[in-house]
Amino acid sequence: MVALKEFLSLELDKLNEEQLKQVSDFIAFLKFRSRNISWQIDKNKMAALYSEFAQEDRQLAEAGLDEYAKLLTQEDFK
Repeated sequence: MVALKEFLSLELDKLNEEQLKQVSDFIAFLKFRSRNISWQIDKNKMAALYSEFAQEDRQLAEAGLDEYAKLLTQEDFK
């Protein structure tokens, strides 16, 4: 492990600023990826949200159909 760190240190010394930035970005990516993010999903909350949004979707669809019917009526009278 020490030999690897020494090797990397020597290689880093040879890089220009842009290359060092890329290495820094890659290290940040590795740290982000290694995080163990666990999402706890409350199924009851999800069901309630689904129901709420489904109701809103139905209302919007009905409003849209009413508007569409009005537009068709207007077209008929032109």
